[in-house]
Amino acid sequence: MLESVGSLTGSPWIYAVVALSVLCDVFLPVLPSGVLVIAAATAAAAGSGAASGRVPHEVPDMLILTLCAATASVLGDLVAYRLARRGGARLDRAIARSRRLSRAQEHLGAALARGGGALVVIARFAPAGRSVVSLGAGAAHRTIREFLPWSALAGLAWAAYSVSLGYFGGQWLGATWLATGVSVLALFAAGAGAAYVVRRPRAAAGA
Repeated sequence: MLESVGSLTGSPWIYAVVALSVLCDVFLPVLPSGVLVIAAATAAAAGSGAASGRVPHEVPDMLILTLCAATASVLGDLVAYRLARRGGARLDRAIARSRRLSRAQEHLGAALARGGGALVVIARFAPAGRSVVSLGAGAAHRTIREFLPWSALAGLAWAAYSVSLGYFGGQWLGATWLATGVSVLALFAAGAGAAYVVRRPRAAAGA
């Protein structure tokens, strides 16, 4: 595993690449930011499992990797939120044409008004959920005090979960593609579960 991504995971640039990927995937959800975080964490697991018992300098630091991914997640959310909040009538018309964004905007506004910002955290794990929530919060003109704390919690929870998957997968299965694959499947499973939880209240409301 380390040989496959060696030049990247063995360089301080891994933090910049992870940050850029996580920052941008709010606009491009197809970016494999979660996979990249897991791969870097698996490399860290390989280093910590070295025979010498010492973590070599050429593998990512777990804490820095987690903070890097979480910070980039929050910054990306804020950029999308600000753009949507300032989008004006043109963005409102674009959202109105999308059933998914329209429902997300309505559901998120009601949830935040009730203090139910946990939706922001859950949606962070769902495919494209981060994009829908950040744009929806901005377009609905929710205040930054309502949105930012939940965005920060969501980013930290997602980053910690992704890093933990890669690290413990590497510890248990070794620094192999199998470890990365199992960890990625666990990340996708969490995403599927989050998508179900986010959509269920809408379905119930429409019944």
